[in-house]
Amino acid sequence: MTIFSKIIKGEIPSYKIAEDEKFFAFLDIFPLVKGHVLVVPKTETDKLFDLPADYLSALLVFAQPIAKAIEKSFDCNRCGISVVGLEVPHAHLHLIPINSADDLNFTRGKLKLSPDELKEAQEKIISNL
Repeated sequence: MTIFSKIIKGEIPSYKIAEDEKFFAFLDIFPLVKGHVLVVPKTETDKLFDLPADYLSALLVFAQPIAKAIEKSFDCNRCGISVVGLEVPHAHLHLIPINSADDLNFTRGKLKLSPDELKEAQEKIISNL
């Protein structure tokens, strides 16, 4: 069982943003920038493009209102999207408030936000959903 499956099942706490029968979205606790959200299918599949086609399209539809809420919640030009998937063998999307392409640079150091800062980001996004 991946760490994401444990988060989905509630075995590991998270800052949940949204959930439906197929997907779970939560804050990355080591974000590139404040407001960085992970969108994860509830089915354990290592590579995003190994998901069935209907799951892939549903993933973007699920992510769309979250991306719009991120754009309303943070000072950014847009919500960027990235598929990296190297750290956890469970398909996922990164939704990240960005002002430049460099904001999607995963080789940069990650932020260490306090629980209060994470809770604030969670509440902002949820309030704009």
